[in-house]
Amino acid sequence: MLEGNRKPVFGLNPNIFYLGLVSFLTDVSSELIFTLLPLFLANVLQTGTVIIGLIEGVAESTASVLKVLSGWLSDKLGNRKCLSFIGYALSTLAKPFMLIANTWGPIMGIRFADRFGKGIRTAPRDALVADSSSEGDRGKAYGFHRAMDTSGAFLGLLAAAAVVFFLQREVVNLQIDTYRWLIILGIIPAFIALFFFVFIKEPPKQQACPVSPSCKTGENTALSAAETALGKRFKIFLCIVFLFTLGNSSDAFLILRAQNLGNNVFYIILMLVLFNAVYALFSVPSGILSDKIGRRKVILLGWSIYALVYLGFAVLDQPWTVWLLWGLYGLYYGLAEGVARALVCDLVPEDKRGTAFGMYHGVVGITLLPASLVAGWLWQSVNPAAPFYFGAITAGMAVIGMVLFIRD
Repeated sequence: MLEGNRKPVFGLNPNIFYLGLVSFLTDVSSELIFTLLPLFLANVLQTGTVIIGLIEGVAESTASVLKVLSGWLSDKLGNRKCLSFIGYALSTLAKPFMLIANTWGPIMGIRFADRFGKGIRTAPRDALVADSSSEGDRGKAYGFHRAMDTSGAFLGLLAAAAVVFFLQREVVNLQIDTYRWLIILGIIPAFIALFFFVFIKEPPKQQACPVSPSCKTGENTALSAAETALGKRFKIFLCIVFLFTLGNSSDAFLILRAQNLGNNVFYIILMLVLFNAVYALFSVPSGILSDKIGRRKVILLGWSIYALVYLGFAVLDQPWTVWLLWGLYGLYYGLAEGVARALVCDLVPEDKRGTAFGMYHGVVGITLLPASLVAGWLWQSVNPAAPFYFGAITAGMAVIGMVLFIRD
């Protein structure tokens, strides 16, 4: 749905542009503060991988319950903006407490608060993007939002790389003073991001209609209960996403694997810069491509690349190979992340978008707890390659599920 009385900004609906800017600044902040958190836990606090997996998994999974609730609530209230702002504000307020955290317990609490805010904002924000775009350019809208989000991560990681270079350079393990400077720098853009909500407006609502090319704005459509319910294809897609995510543990393990193969902190940050550059570069073209050829084909390509990347992290053992794998990992994200959200929107009626996004993000987040615990256990009990074999297998099974059960 498009707003009728607002001028486009760089050819985009103003809501989509400013939501992208909010995500850009928030990701600058988050990458500075939280990307190297696994190394802070492992190198400085001497925390085991099971606890690291527990911290990431509990924070994501517990907060994911809120994604379901906030998505449903945004449908009932008809207000996406307010819930989105509250979520961003809570995450912002949690970040300064990282400066005084010196054991894994408080860090788990801060990480939970940050993810709590994300749980509140994510589904309403994604529904707001859908409400502010038309069906013909929905993939482009989500691609732009993902590109802005990832460009923020790119800039945040460049800043983190500069801090690490000047403070510890070739030192393999992360130092506590370095990490505290990253936190200080990361707090600033998070607070600036909140200001841009002034320019975001709640789109006017229209009568909801089922997902059908024949449904036009303003038609008097009497919806049956079957039409307004979340459809069978959407539920099947959620099951496939669950299977995919079961092997998609926290990226903390990718960072630990990069260090395990002999790369120091500075090089790991540069790998993450590469990852986000590729992610941002491919997000918009992939969204536009999905508008033309269908979401399913683009997602299948992305998930197939993911399976190969995880297999690579399992079998390759040279430090330089990690650069290639992080680049391909960015390609997977660029192809699949925004397009999957556009597919969610395609599969449900307009008045169920908030609920659908809540369920989608809820399934992803809740599954991250067992995924991260399994990965941590496999790392410690078998070997560091084992979590990546597991992830490659589950991704391959999810690809087969998409081929068999989902049609454009």
